[in-house]
Amino acid sequence: MRLIFIYIDSEMQMARPKKTDPKREALAKDGLLNPRPETVRDPLFANSPFFDPNDLLQVRYEMVRRHRIDGRGISKVAADFGVTRPTFYKADKAVKTNGLGGLLPGRRGPKGGHKLSEEVIAFAAKLKADQPEMTMKQRLEAIKARFGIEVHRRSLERSLAGKKKRLE
Repeated sequence: MRLIFIYIDSEMQMARPKKTDPKREALAKDGLLNPRPETVRDPLFANSPFFDPNDLLQVRYEMVRRHRIDGRGISKVAADFGVTRPTFYKADKAVKTNGLGGLLPGRRGPKGGHKLSEEVIAFAAKLKADQPEMTMKQRLEAIKARFGIEVHRRSLERSLAGKKKRLE
Protein backbone atom coordinates (compact mmCIF):
# COMPACT_ATOMS: atom_id res chain seq x y z
CA MET A 1 0.00 0.00 0.00
CA ARG A 2 1.27 3.45 -0.95
CA LEU A 3 0.60 6.58 0.97
CA ILE A 4 0.54 9.90 -0.74
CA PHE A 5 1.20 12.92 1.39
CA ILE A 6 0.12 16.36 0.33
CA TYR A 7 1.91 19.20 2.01
CA ILE A 8 0.13 22.49 2.16
CA ASP A 9 2.21 25.60 2.58
CA SER A 10 0.34 27.66 5.13
CA GLU A 11 2.13 30.80 4.02
CA MET A 12 1.19 30.38 0.38
CA GLN A 13 -0.69 33.47 -0.64
CA MET A 14 -4.04 33.35 -2.28
CA ALA A 15 -4.40 35.03 -5.65
CA ARG A 16 -5.14 38.66 -4.94
CA PRO A 17 -7.92 40.33 -6.84
CA LYS A 18 -6.70 42.94 -9.27
CA LYS A 19 -6.77 46.47 -7.98
CA THR A 20 -9.63 48.38 -9.49
CA ASP A 21 -8.81 51.34 -11.65
CA PRO A 22 -11.18 54.22 -10.80
CA LYS A 23 -10.80 55.75 -14.26
CA ARG A 24 -11.75 52.47 -15.97
CA GLU A 25 -14.73 52.12 -13.64
CA ALA A 26 -15.89 55.66 -14.42
CA LEU A 27 -15.48 55.09 -18.17
CA ALA A 28 -17.44 51.83 -17.95
CA LYS A 29 -20.21 53.51 -15.96
CA ASP A 30 -20.57 56.21 -18.61
CA GLY A 31 -20.41 53.72 -21.50
CA LEU A 32 -17.06 55.13 -22.66
CA LEU A 33 -14.78 52.18 -21.91
CA ASN A 34 -13.08 51.01 -25.09
CA PRO A 35 -13.91 47.29 -25.40
CA ARG A 36 -10.66 46.61 -27.30
CA PRO A 37 -7.93 49.01 -26.09
CA GLU A 38 -5.22 46.58 -27.21
CA THR A 39 -6.13 47.23 -30.88
CA VAL A 40 -5.15 50.93 -30.64
CA ARG A 41 -1.70 51.06 -32.24
CA ASP A 42 -1.31 54.78 -32.70
CA PRO A 43 2.06 55.99 -31.33
CA LEU A 44 0.41 58.70 -29.20
CA PHE A 45 -1.37 56.06 -27.15
CA ALA A 46 1.68 53.83 -26.66
CA ASN A 47 3.43 55.36 -23.65
CA SER A 48 1.57 58.53 -22.81
CA PRO A 49 0.19 59.40 -19.39
CA PHE A 50 -2.45 61.57 -21.08
CA PHE A 51 -3.63 59.52 -24.06
CA ASP A 52 -5.51 56.49 -22.77
CA PRO A 53 -6.53 53.67 -25.15
CA ASN A 54 -9.26 52.72 -22.65
CA ASP A 55 -11.03 56.06 -23.19
CA LEU A 56 -13.26 55.45 -26.20
CA LEU A 57 -14.20 59.12 -26.60
CA GLN A 58 -10.57 60.20 -26.65
CA VAL A 59 -9.62 57.45 -29.10
CA ARG A 60 -12.44 58.30 -31.52
CA TYR A 61 -11.79 62.03 -31.33
CA GLU A 62 -8.07 61.61 -31.93
CA MET A 63 -8.84 59.25 -34.82
CA VAL A 64 -11.04 61.84 -36.56
CA ARG A 65 -8.55 64.62 -35.81
CA ARG A 66 -5.72 62.55 -37.23
CA HIS A 67 -7.52 62.37 -40.57
CA ARG A 68 -8.94 65.90 -40.72
CA ILE A 69 -6.04 67.92 -39.32
CA ASP A 70 -3.01 65.73 -39.99
CA GLY A 71 -4.35 64.62 -43.38
CA ARG A 72 -3.69 60.92 -42.89
CA GLY A 73 -5.59 58.41 -45.03
CA ILE A 74 -8.77 56.86 -43.71
CA SER A 75 -7.60 53.25 -44.08
CA LYS A 76 -4.35 53.98 -42.22
CA VAL A 77 -6.12 55.91 -39.45
CA ALA A 78 -8.76 53.19 -39.03
CA ALA A 79 -6.06 50.51 -38.80
CA ASP A 80 -3.99 52.52 -36.30
CA PHE A 81 -6.99 53.02 -34.05
CA GLY A 82 -8.25 49.45 -34.33
CA VAL A 83 -11.57 50.13 -36.04
CA THR A 84 -13.14 49.40 -39.40
CA ARG A 85 -13.55 52.07 -42.07
CA PRO A 86 -17.34 52.19 -41.57
CA THR A 87 -16.73 52.89 -37.87
CA PHE A 88 -14.42 55.73 -38.86
CA TYR A 89 -17.03 57.19 -41.23
CA LYS A 90 -19.67 56.96 -38.50
CA ALA A 91 -17.43 58.81 -36.01
CA ASP A 92 -16.48 61.43 -38.62
CA LYS A 93 -20.12 62.09 -39.48
CA ALA A 94 -21.03 62.29 -35.77
CA VAL A 95 -18.39 64.97 -35.21
CA LYS A 96 -19.47 66.89 -38.33
CA THR A 97 -23.14 66.92 -37.34
CA ASN A 98 -23.01 67.15 -33.53
CA GLY A 99 -19.48 68.19 -32.64
CA LEU A 100 -17.62 66.33 -29.93
CA GLY A 101 -20.92 65.41 -28.26
CA GLY A 102 -21.74 63.28 -31.29
CA LEU A 103 -19.08 60.80 -30.17
CA LEU A 104 -20.84 60.19 -26.86
CA PRO A 105 -22.81 56.94 -26.83
CA GLY A 106 -26.53 57.26 -27.31
CA ARG A 107 -29.27 55.14 -25.85
CA ARG A 108 -29.19 51.72 -27.46
CA GLY A 109 -32.18 49.83 -28.79
CA PRO A 110 -35.61 51.10 -29.74
CA LYS A 111 -36.29 54.67 -28.71
CA GLY A 112 -39.92 54.09 -27.87
CA GLY A 113 -43.00 52.19 -28.93
CA HIS A 114 -42.85 52.05 -32.70
CA LYS A 115 -46.28 50.49 -33.22
CA LEU A 116 -48.23 52.15 -30.47
CA SER A 117 -48.96 55.63 -31.70
CA GLU A 118 -51.01 58.07 -29.64
CA GLU A 119 -53.96 57.27 -31.87
CA VAL A 120 -53.75 53.53 -31.12
CA ILE A 121 -53.38 54.13 -27.38
CA ALA A 122 -56.32 56.56 -27.37
CA PHE A 123 -58.43 53.99 -29.24
CA ALA A 124 -57.54 51.26 -26.74
CA ALA A 125 -58.24 53.55 -23.78
CA LYS A 126 -61.63 54.49 -25.24
CA LEU A 127 -62.46 50.82 -25.76
CA LYS A 128 -61.52 50.09 -22.15
CA ALA A 129 -63.65 52.99 -20.85
CA ASP A 130 -66.68 52.34 -23.07
CA GLN A 131 -66.67 48.55 -22.76
CA PRO A 132 -65.01 47.52 -19.48
CA GLU A 133 -66.20 43.92 -19.92
CA MET A 134 -64.12 43.59 -23.10
CA THR A 135 -61.12 41.27 -22.63
CA MET A 136 -57.58 42.23 -23.55
CA LYS A 137 -57.64 39.69 -26.37
CA GLN A 138 -60.75 41.34 -27.82
CA ARG A 139 -59.12 44.78 -27.57
CA LEU A 140 -56.04 43.49 -29.40
CA GLU A 141 -58.25 42.05 -32.14
CA ALA A 142 -60.10 45.37 -32.43
CA ILE A 143 -56.76 47.19 -32.80
CA LYS A 144 -55.69 44.73 -35.48
CA ALA A 145 -58.98 45.17 -37.36
CA ARG A 146 -58.89 48.98 -37.14
CA PHE A 147 -55.18 49.73 -37.65
CA GLY A 148 -53.86 46.54 -39.27
CA ILE A 149 -51.10 46.04 -36.68
CA GLU A 150 -50.46 43.27 -34.19
CA VAL A 151 -49.63 44.55 -30.74
CA HIS A 152 -48.27 42.45 -27.92
CA ARG A 153 -50.60 42.24 -24.93
CA ARG A 154 -47.96 43.41 -22.47
CA SER A 155 -47.02 46.41 -24.65
CA LEU A 156 -50.62 47.57 -24.67
CA GLU A 157 -50.95 47.04 -20.91
CA ARG A 158 -47.83 49.12 -20.26
CA SER A 159 -48.97 51.88 -22.59
CA LEU A 160 -52.39 52.07 -20.99
CA ALA A 161 -50.85 52.12 -17.52
CA GLY A 162 -48.52 54.92 -18.61
CA LYS A 163 -51.44 56.88 -20.07
CA LYS A 164 -53.31 56.49 -16.80
CA LYS A 165 -50.35 57.89 -14.84
CA ARG A 166 -50.07 60.87 -17.18
CA LEU A 167 -53.76 61.69 -16.84
CA GLU A 168 -53.65 61.77 -13.02
